[in-house]
Amino acid sequence: MSKHLADHRKAPTETKVKNFLRLSREKRDTWHHSRPAAGKSRLLQFLRIARGRTV
Repeated sequence: MSKHLADHRKAPTETKVKNFLRLSREKRDTWHHSRPAAGKSRLLQFLRIARGRTV
């Protein structure tokens, strides 16, 4: 029985390694969005759920 196709991966090329290292060093502002402060009603809903109340 032969190996699965995924088991025949080639070693990463120099270009792939360079791009991976470049991306790992970059600042990732795109994933971190600041959100406005939660209002009083949202806080009350969170506390209600945290306490286990459904209604």
